[in-house]
Amino acid sequence: MTLTCRFATFIPISFVGILSVAILLSAGTASAQSQTPAQTTLLDWSTASAADTGLSDSRLHAVDAAIRSGEFKKIGSVLIARHGKLIYEAYFDGDAATLRDTRSATKSITDVLIGIAIDEHKLSGVDAKVLALLPEHASKIENPDPRKAAITVEDLLTMSSPLECDDWNDASRGNEERMYLVEDWTQFILDLPIRGRMRVGEQAETPPYGRYFSYCTGGVFTLSEVIGKATGARADLYARDKLFRPLGITNVEWVYSPLNIPQTGGGLRLTSRDLLKIAQLYLNGGGWQGTRIVSQDWVHKSTQPHAQIDEATEYGYLWWLKSFKSGEKSYPAFFMSGNGGNKIVAIPSLDMAVVITSTNYNTHGMHEQTEKILTDYVLAAVER
Repeated sequence: MTLTCRFATFIPISFVGILSVAILLSAGTASAQSQTPAQTTLLDWSTASAADTGLSDSRLHAVDAAIRSGEFKKIGSVLIARHGKLIYEAYFDGDAATLRDTRSATKSITDVLIGIAIDEHKLSGVDAKVLALLPEHASKIENPDPRKAAITVEDLLTMSSPLECDDWNDASRGNEERMYLVEDWTQFILDLPIRGRMRVGEQAETPPYGRYFSYCTGGVFTLSEVIGKATGARADLYARDKLFRPLGITNVEWVYSPLNIPQTGGGLRLTSRDLLKIAQLYLNGGGWQGTRIVSQDWVHKSTQPHAQIDEATEYGYLWWLKSFKSGEKSYPAFFMSGNGGNKIVAIPSLDMAVVITSTNYNTHGMHEQTEKILTDYVLAAVER
């Protein structure tokens, strides 16, 4: 049973046990929806109260009120899991069944698929050479260079290949907006010239972890064809069988290239609860309800720093790494991040996973807004 409340009051999950019927109250001007899941409907998420898991009910009421008041714009949902249980779930646009377009946040799911393929010995490892796996592309490559033959799966997982691809630079030849204009996206990426770096002085400085970070959606899309070649299954079908079914995820919507290749670089639509499962899977070390989905070793490698983005942020294998400060405390986290301010965050020290979906696409301050919800309300609610 799912209770959808079309009024501006969040009902804590701890109240679910006393509800025996679904009550629908409607207010035409309501600006938010709060979902209170009944225990019997959540076959794969058990529930608990915020208080029982060490969070302040009043602080969670405060985030609900702040979003409804308009302090935060275009927030779709906020969900929190603690110690593997769903303790808070609120919807402000759509409901629990709504598929969320979290854009590049779903790049991290590509990391999971690569890890599963390696665990199954379908892919030799992160040192596998991309062009060797994709000979049909290698045979007609433009701007040939021996450094292209050396590009590995790990280079694409860490956004550090030598290709001139930078989505954060409108002038970059490999900017994803240019890729979307052509038919063969993988060929577009592999045809790019080698990136150059101007510097002051003759001596080049070695970057942290030995890698130069350059955000490249096309490189992650290329991993879709790598997964297909290595496993013999198209990436979306491989995800369905090896990741989504074991997690109980049945409702997904992919984006496809003009050649009908699944876009593993972003845009995969999932519900908020299912996004939360991805973070919880990695908090669990790769297991879900007693089933091993991906190895603990892979989870560890994926969430360790392999490249530095800035002084506060590092990058793993398609996972962002950063510490979030609330009050006097700082909490190291790994997370999925996408345009619009979308965040799916795992905080190991708290055994907590948080989903915040938002549709502030291409808006200044979109990520700062989401992080303020996380630090000033969610993390501030932690009492023990």
